[in-house]
Amino acid sequence: MKFLHTSDWHLGRAFHRVNLLGAQAAFVDHLVETVRTHEVDAVLVAGDVYDRAVPPLPAVELYDRALHRLAELGVPTVMISGNHDSARRLGVGAGLIGRAGIHLRTDPAGCADPVVLADVHGDVALYGLPYLEPALVKDEFAARKVSHEAVLGAAMDRIRADLATRPAGTRSVVLAHAFVTGGQASDSERDISVGGVEAVPASVFDGVDYTALGHLHGCQTINERVRYSGSPLAYSFSEADHRKTMWLIDLGAQGEIAAAERIDTPVPRALARLRGRIDDLLDDPAHAVHEDAWVEATLTDPVRPEDPMARLAARFPHTLTLAFDPEGRQEENGASYAQRLRGRTDQQIAEDFVAHVRGGGHPDEAERAVLQGAFDDVRADDSRRETHR
Repeated sequence: MKFLHTSDWHLGRAFHRVNLLGAQAAFVDHLVETVRTHEVDAVLVAGDVYDRAVPPLPAVELYDRALHRLAELGVPTVMISGNHDSARRLGVGAGLIGRAGIHLRTDPAGCADPVVLADVHGDVALYGLPYLEPALVKDEFAARKVSHEAVLGAAMDRIRADLATRPAGTRSVVLAHAFVTGGQASDSERDISVGGVEAVPASVFDGVDYTALGHLHGCQTINERVRYSGSPLAYSFSEADHRKTMWLIDLGAQGEIAAAERIDTPVPRALARLRGRIDDLLDDPAHAVHEDAWVEATLTDPVRPEDPMARLAARFPHTLTLAFDPEGRQEENGASYAQRLRGRTDQQIAEDFVAHVRGGGHPDEAERAVLQGAFDDVRADDSRRETHR
């Protein structure tokens, strides 16, 4: 049986100030075409369908179109809620929608109620395990403590118990939304740690033929039977080196992974992380390849250049973020704030502040005169107030 595993659509999310709805619609087009051309037997969507609990209307409309198009193909889809989704909202109408072959699994209590598909080799039970917030589901699963490992372990015990009641040879697939030990995070995932711990061991999913994971945005293989599809689009510059894909998984007659292929998703625009002095970034011919990319620039000039964003945009018109990390900047030696200020005048403190916020270079004579005039005016005003009390 052939599955297309995807996750973390984050419909409604922007990339910095860029609206990604068009790129997300292109991904949905690609998803539908992939299902058709590869003759997929079922689509697995492992959570974070939306980017937030109350998504914008255009994102809801895109989701609605996606469901209709998948239903029209006659290919079953199993979809779970992630930590960004509102499980209650995403699950509205699940019973009716299920009649069209779109199976929404958003209620933790129903995790051991599988969607059962069949091929020439027998049944395949697909279990949807939505994101489990430990504090909210601990009692439901009678977990021994409030932790991701405890509640996922208890939920998987239910799944294994149900699987044991099914005909011998029944193959099994679990969809889950979690941070599994060994996975590599990026900057765009929301923290789900509890008590400082967020990762669960892959052994939690033992006894299942394939686990389709969501949450981490990089496509990765924890082991042959436990994989992340990653997000179809990049949502932070930390994903600049990611290859965005979906997994096409062929589950064999005995539950073996007969084939696992990465299907590339459309890239709306390349990402580039550039670092250096502004003149080098503007003049180096090696950067020509990045001129049409979304750019994150970190300038290392000892003194913050004048009008840096406009200058960068002349060569890199899609520059989205700008940071400063001056060469040779001295790190603080661990002294307290009070210790660093002791013995320094207001003027000296202000000059140091100006140097800090612009990334290096102390004020020149004219700037010092402006600061001195400001302090003089303040002192004069204070004196007048004291006089008239």
